[in-house]
Amino acid sequence: MTDASSPPRATGKRPPRILCIGMPVRDLTFRVHGLPARGSKENATHFDEICGGNALNGAIGIVRLGGRASICGPMGDEKETTSRYIYEKMAEEGIETKHLVHMPGLVTPISNIMIDPSGERTIVTFRDPELWNVRLSDPDTLLDDCDAILTESRCATFCTDLCAEATRRGIPVVVDVDRAMSLREGLLTASSHLIFSSEPLQETADVTDDGEALKKIAKLTPSFLAGTRGAQGTIWLDEQQNLQQTPAFPVHTVDTLGAGDVFHGAFALAITEGQDLRSALRFASAAAALKCTRFGGAFAAPQRAEVEALLSQRRSAAR
Repeated sequence: MTDASSPPRATGKRPPRILCIGMPVRDLTFRVHGLPARGSKENATHFDEICGGNALNGAIGIVRLGGRASICGPMGDEKETTSRYIYEKMAEEGIETKHLVHMPGLVTPISNIMIDPSGERTIVTFRDPELWNVRLSDPDTLLDDCDAILTESRCATFCTDLCAEATRRGIPVVVDVDRAMSLREGLLTASSHLIFSSEPLQETADVTDDGEALKKIAKLTPSFLAGTRGAQGTIWLDEQQNLQQTPAFPVHTVDTLGAGDVFHGAFALAITEGQDLRSALRFASAAAALKCTRFGGAFAAPQRAEVEALLSQRRSAAR
């Protein structure tokens, strides 16, 4: 298991730089009183156009929290209106985009997102199948000045070799697992930290208990393993393979869109800063909780001072 308490790779006063690998997405979001039944119609109470995707959302969270983020992955044709819009938004956030790969004639992913009064989101996404055939830049270019990688399990087809090289060089690789993985998946070993959502965790291990699922997967990988469970907090294995739990922060939730991605971005930043695992998970949980109190997907991600204030309040309340 990776020793996440070791000193961060970042040196000097420059903030850590995290390479976020994935597909940027154009998000069309609708707030609705309830999901429409099959064949029916529903009026939305609010509409917004933003951009998202796991990697882009994570990058926004990282920059808001004081880190540096570079995004890497496929996009559609550079002449697309969608591509230009997403680039403008990333520039506003200070996210580095030089490693994105435009694929001529293809369509940048697009999502239709409905958010109900509880804050839960329902998503329909189109991703052009040809985008998975992207060829990334060479590892030396991508890993230059790189303190960690943040990616998602669905991108394994085009990022596993890069992640394996990063791991070989001692660069942390944090993987957001929100789809079931094969137990022979290369990312199981080409990573340092695997953070599952509860359902894909159980599906991957073919076990209906989160804790037992983590223990089964731990036999196949040296990576740190955790499972996020929304309001129930995060379950994880310590270095002795004992189950630990980090509680969630109770908040009034209005929009869960992007919360998990902000969690992963905050966690990746925390471990590059040298925070121990428990502290990194608390930091990530606080960032995700604050995001859930606001509409706007990851563009509602908190600033560093807000997260530190929430953590301080909870420490004071616990005394």
